[in-house]
Amino acid sequence: MLNYKVLAENNSLYNTPPTFGVYIFGLTMKWLKSLGGLSAMAALNQRKASKLYAEIDRTGFYRGTAQKESRSLMNVTFRLPSEELEKKFDKDATAAGLDGLKGHRSVGGMRASIYNAFPEEGVDALVAFMREFEKKNG
Repeated sequence: MLNYKVLAENNSLYNTPPTFGVYIFGLTMKWLKSLGGLSAMAALNQRKASKLYAEIDRTGFYRGTAQKESRSLMNVTFRLPSEELEKKFDKDATAAGLDGLKGHRSVGGMRASIYNAFPEEGVDALVAFMREFEKKNG
């Protein structure tokens, strides 16, 4: 692709780079740098996941589905005492503005996806909702 003869023979259309993807990647890197870089993002992701796992482990009402040493920082999965409560949790969470928590269709349970761009305030809101839900239904 870096051979000028090949580019000339193909009117500069040989293997055109995905310009939109390159543009988005550049914006993402600027955003990441503005937050303090990779080490800052790693610390933020660890903090978000730790808050959520602490709530899951706090009383036993919620049960994490992954072994503690294998827990994900991006997708936090957990179960409630019954499938009926899981349905209620999903419905009530959606009504409270916390959407997309329903787990995988073949595995069930709940899944909170807290990827890089997901704000820490969202995790705080979920933890507060989980505590209130447990008080009402536990």
